[in-house]
Amino acid sequence: MTPTPSSTASTGMYDDIVRSDSSLRRFLHGLPGVDQVGCEARAAGLATRSIKTTAKAFAIDLAIRMVDLTTLEGQDTHGKVRALASKAMRPDPADPSCPATAAVCVYPDMVATARQTLGDSGVHVAAVATAFPSGRAAMDIKLADTRDAVEAGADEIDMVIDRGAFLSGRYLDVYEEIAQVKEACGDAHLKVIFETGELQTYDNVRRASWLAMMAGGHFIKTSTGKVQPAATLPVTLIMLEAVRDFREQTGQMVGVKPAGGIKTTKDAIKYLVMVNEICGEDWLDPDWFRFGASTLLNDLLMQRTKMTTGRYSGPDYFTLD
Repeated sequence: MTPTPSSTASTGMYDDIVRSDSSLRRFLHGLPGVDQVGCEARAAGLATRSIKTTAKAFAIDLAIRMVDLTTLEGQDTHGKVRALASKAMRPDPADPSCPATAAVCVYPDMVATARQTLGDSGVHVAAVATAFPSGRAAMDIKLADTRDAVEAGADEIDMVIDRGAFLSGRYLDVYEEIAQVKEACGDAHLKVIFETGELQTYDNVRRASWLAMMAGGHFIKTSTGKVQPAATLPVTLIMLEAVRDFREQTGQMVGVKPAGGIKTTKDAIKYLVMVNEICGEDWLDPDWFRFGASTLLNDLLMQRTKMTTGRYSGPDYFTLD
């Protein structure tokens, strides 16, 4: 079956399961439990894999293409966003062969600036929405936040779930919230952020993954980057297993985006090895795997320069984000 983005919220595939809180709870709590020791051991084992030099060069370029170059600070300015968008299009101005990043991720009020700078370059504009990073707002405000970002030119919306609702077992509320935000996205793709550092258990990560996929999320994302721990290899492994199993059941692909704390080329390659081992080559594509990062790109560029020139460039050789 040809892989397609998740659209199950509108297909009725899970109508019986999401008919009530109790049926949804039975389904989510009926998912296989996560073996914490086994999960962490497997993630650690995959992290020790070494790759050949030619594969490393391919992995670095692929990782650059997978970066959602991000600035989500209260001190963001239009000038900073324009500079970031320019860097996303030409990460290394001295090397035209260096690929562009996947997207620039900004607050909704900066979307128009990013859109204007990126033009038709092919680099997407992603906007955080739904009262990022807390998710604590009335539903009409969350939907307005989403629509405003899309109208300003966002190609992708990164929403945060209500962790309080999820942790108190109000799964249907979370499901309906995701489905409504997806509808508000229109043609924009929806990434659903769990804030895994607040979900407390690996079982909850698995349940949140299935909940978001059933509601129609195009991507599932670990973290806002504002809470520690953020992305980790074991958590990402669980999410990768979830999207793999979801495709086996439905024929539909969902992307994965670890975000927060991924800072080095070595870290990024560990994640790519895991993607290949858990999900296979189909997910080794920016359409299906992303890194949410602000500092990772510079390290990738330094390692890339080392491989092409034989010498390291200092961290100040590339623009600071």
